Amino acid sequence: MHDVDGLNAGFASAILEQYLKNPEAVPEEWRKLFESGSSELVAAHPGLARLVELLGEEQDGNGQVAAPPAPVTPPMPAAPAAPPAPAEAPVPAPVVDDELLGAIAAAVALVRSIRTHGHLAAHLDPLGSEPVGDPALEAERLVPKLTPEMQAQIPASLLGVHVEGETAADVLPRLREIYCGTIAYEIEHISDHEQRVWLRAAIESGRYRRPLEPEEKKRLLERLTEVEGFERYLRRAFLGQKQFSIEGLDVMVPMLDEAIELASDEGAHEVVFGMAHRGRLNVLAHVLGRPYESILREFEGERTLEAVVSDPEGGTGDVKYHLGAEGTRRTEAGEITLTLASNPSHLEAVDPVVEGRTRAEQTDRSTRDGYADSSVAMPVLIHGDAAFPAQGVVAETLNLSDLNGYSTGGTLHLIANNQIGFTTDPADGRSTRYSSDLAKGFDIPIVHVNADDPEAALAAVRLALEFRRRFCTDVVIDLVGYRRYGHNEQDEAAYTQPLMASRIERQPGVREQYAEQLIEEGVLSSEEVDGLSSRVETSLKEAHEKLRSTFGEAMPAVAYEGRIPASTDHQIVTEVAGSRLRALNDELLTFPEGFTVHPKLAKQLDRRRTTLDEGGIDWGHAEELAFASLLVEGIPVRLTGQDTERGTFSHRHLVLHDAENGQVYTPVQSLRESAASFEVHNSPLSEAACVGFEYGYSVAAPETLVLWEAQFGDFVNGAQTAVDQFIVSGLSKWGQTSRLTLLLPHGYEGNGPEHSSARLERFLQLAAQENIRIANCTTAAQYFHLLRRQALDPSARPLVVMTPKGLLRLKEAASRLKDLSDGSFRPVLPDPKASPEKVRRLVLCSGKIYYDLEGHELRRDAARVAIGRLEQLYPFPVAAAAELVESFPKLEELVWAQEEPQNMGAWRSIRHRLEGTLPEGVTLRFVGRPWRASPSEGYPTAHLREQDRILREALS
Repeated sequence: MHDVDGLNAGFASAILEQYLKNPEAVPEEWRKLFESGSSELVAAHPGLARLVELLGEEQDGNGQVAAPPAPVTPPMPAAPAAPPAPAEAPVPAPVVDDELLGAIAAAVALVRSIRTHGHLAAHLDPLGSEPVGDPALEAERLVPKLTPEMQAQIPASLLGVHVEGETAADVLPRLREIYCGTIAYEIEHISDHEQRVWLRAAIESGRYRRPLEPEEKKRLLERLTEVEGFERYLRRAFLGQKQFSIEGLDVMVPMLDEAIELASDEGAHEVVFGMAHRGRLNVLAHVLGRPYESILREFEGERTLEAVVSDPEGGTGDVKYHLGAEGTRRTEAGEITLTLASNPSHLEAVDPVVEGRTRAEQTDRSTRDGYADSSVAMPVLIHGDAAFPAQGVVAETLNLSDLNGYSTGGTLHLIANNQIGFTTDPADGRSTRYSSDLAKGFDIPIVHVNADDPEAALAAVRLALEFRRRFCTDVVIDLVGYRRYGHNEQDEAAYTQPLMASRIERQPGVREQYAEQLIEEGVLSSEEVDGLSSRVETSLKEAHEKLRSTFGEAMPAVAYEGRIPASTDHQIVTEVAGSRLRALNDELLTFPEGFTVHPKLAKQLDRRRTTLDEGGIDWGHAEELAFASLLVEGIPVRLTGQDTERGTFSHRHLVLHDAENGQVYTPVQSLRESAASFEVHNSPLSEAACVGFEYGYSVAAPETLVLWEAQFGDFVNGAQTAVDQFIVSGLSKWGQTSRLTLLLPHGYEGNGPEHSSARLERFLQLAAQENIRIANCTTAAQYFHLLRRQALDPSARPLVVMTPKGLLRLKEAASRLKDLSDGSFRPVLPDPKASPEKVRRLVLCSGKIYYDLEGHELRRDAARVAIGRLEQLYPFPVAAAAELVESFPKLEELVWAQEEPQNMGAWRSIRHRLEGTLPEGVTLRFVGRPWRASPSEGYPTAHLREQDRILREALS
């Protein structure tokens, strides 16, 4: 390589810029080109070879470049053996100014320091604390010193910056203004070269920090006036009530306005927001467009029930600052839908829910593979500065951002930075300098901005949204402000942060500061500013009076929670014609020409060709047939989880890998008559974010069967917040439900306490008002019908399935084609071999223990014992259970047998139901492990001994 042509000059310049910073970071051929001196590119920079030599020398911790070494006198050559041949006179070497070259190297180092560490000298705190700075930013510490005279000799073109100016003296001060003002950037940690180069150019050119036009400034002040006026009115009208005021971060609302406009301009149909308490009411009113009367009613409801029951919708099941909302807004590009997800007090728990909802909105479920278009919807997450680094679900959610099955094309993260937690100082709440530092580990650019500079805040949004559009990745804006009052309006901040509280008390609000600025600029007069405040006050008073006039009107008979709809009694048709199942089975076992299935797996799949006729349809086979039958009926399916494509127990194999070349093929995505999408993704080893994500997806895609599978059932412990605060209570709190299905491997196999129990007792404890469904199937056909019922039931409810491990290939648990083509899911299964007249004891159980009982040596001689199976644990099948008990006229004893300890499993939740089915004279007895702190034994031998005791006690 000797040179570059004109078309590649820009690329070569970018490589040169990288070379100047770190010669080892560029390919060897480029190093040779730059150091050869024979290139036009190099010729454009005299002395480059010497500069590179200087850059390669030792530097101290402040980026100081050591003085060039004294020239070494070469040794005298030996006397030639013969007279040398005549040669042309040598061209004299150009005179090199070592001091200037050293200054150029120092200037390059300073540019790098400003870009990397400039944020440390930025004025980000509205309360005026001095930035910490960094010695690497001080020109006078460099060697040689970058005096103004020396800077004037350095061409700006050598520095690779994107600000206007001829020399370093022109561009370095401007660069400091950009990186060390009221807005600062952390981008140099990003590993993608293209992203870094783009960001430098975008930041330094100022193309996204354009001055606002006078009309734009007026609208911005008007918005800030509305934000502040709303908070002040609430505080006066409802003294002492919690409102979690936005004051100190008022500019967050105009920032969201800007984000909505830009998203709409890029073609988005929806923006999905997630946030905790701080500023939520203001966002509801001014971003989502919720009427003032609606929010004021929530405050009045704390003082009088009359305010709640006079609402035609009844009261709510949650506090006002947790409620979600949906609205539409007219933008310059058209109408856009805005959704604020309901949020519990677990501050960041909503993050993955928002991502799941957004992904569902982006996904075309009419295509076979569920193509997701990230331009259709955009997620916006508003975090607390104390919560962002502290709560693990944030890191789990960030990890989803670039994964194939979870990406939403980039999330706008906005940290509402109060510079304090509840009462906890940052030094006690995180181990990092900034609350945003967690994002660096995910290659996310970070923009810090002073919340009292509203125009800079809008510029940060413009930059962030353009970066998302170009690179489809997340961006973090750290909005540094303060909290004007305590954590809530009942809290006194001065108890714990007296100095900060005193400083805030003297701090004028951003509206006041910006109004003074506009008056000075002549954009508005003081009378016009006062008029804006008066109009906001008047509109709030009128809304309040209008609300009060509705009190005393007709009251609905029931409150919110009483209106939870019960499940329907529809008979869901879950059977599928045998001919249809045969056709689907053939397609599922047909592979592309030349596709090589692994030989061992091929034998397993081949057996599926004969099981439809001979029997032996196992769990994975029945599941795939259920999915296929739903797809041809137009029902989308999404299945994710830990190693779900293959299945933890190597039983599923939905995604096949070519044994020769590693290519993948998913047969269920290739059905000829498929009318809906099928998504299957291996998830990261995460529970909280993944379960929250699938919940959000299922809420936004109610027609879809969404399933999440744990590697082992006890792993769902990691998602307990998502279970407690969304899945089981969302219907009661927010009128929000889904048909999300959790597949939790459960059953005692002698593998120790951690992989035995999916904590069935917890789900039963959380079951009420028909909020969820809980099942523990024992046959492949039951599972087939259960999945189809879950997808087709018009009354959507989350379903929790205790899926088996040992039954996945158990011959006795397999089914026949007739079991799938006829019948439906049966919540109770009777003993097919029992003689009603002989039975004196009915052993009722659920799940895998049934086969242990049936296969025990005592079972052959236990003709007086019948074994029934409870397949659905909630809602409890009262009628079916009573019918089973009544079918044995001479019954003397009902035994509930379970593997779990007595304080776990189903016993404590269903005991009262069993007692309600008992005929007179029949006793109820428990058989299982005694009360334990841990689910099971650790050693297989101990497990077998305890299991045998349980079985003998139940049968003998």
